Amino acid sequence: MSRAFVREDEGGEAFEDLPDRPLSPHQNLVTPEGLTQIDRMIEDLRHRLAHAHEADDKGEIARVSRDLRYWSHRKSAAELVPPPTDQSHVRFGSRVTFERDDGRTQTYRIVGEDEADPAKGSISYVSPLAQALLGKQIGDTIAVAHTEAEITRIE
Repeated sequence: MSRAFVREDEGGEAFEDLPDRPLSPHQNLVTPEGLTQIDRMIEDLRHRLAHAHEADDKGEIARVSRDLRYWSHRKSAAELVPPPTDQSHVRFGSRVTFERDDGRTQTYRIVGEDEADPAKGSISYVSPLAQALLGKQIGDTIAVAHTEAEITRIE
């Protein structure tokens, strides 16, 4: 029998017994900003959990507890990588600009999995694009979406 939804013995409302969020099999490399982001998330979740306990909101307690377990694990597994000081090659933490064959210019920063947000210009170091960029130099070309792109800047 599934225990996805459990009813309180005393006739209370149903609440979710949520499974843990899946953890990545990759190293949890983080930038200094990524580590700060994890710390803020944990602080926020602890605050939300206290409020959920005060309100006796079992559903919210289950959801926030699950997220707190995830972020606490990510914090304990975090491997802080200092910003690169050498811009001769693309490394974790580098901001890389490349120009595509069609003339479009794109810039991405290579960061940890949890801090990646392509819409805001950051990609996970395990993404195919980051994997193609890592170790390259200005002037090198990479394959991007069935075309080529040339690296024009590394910061």
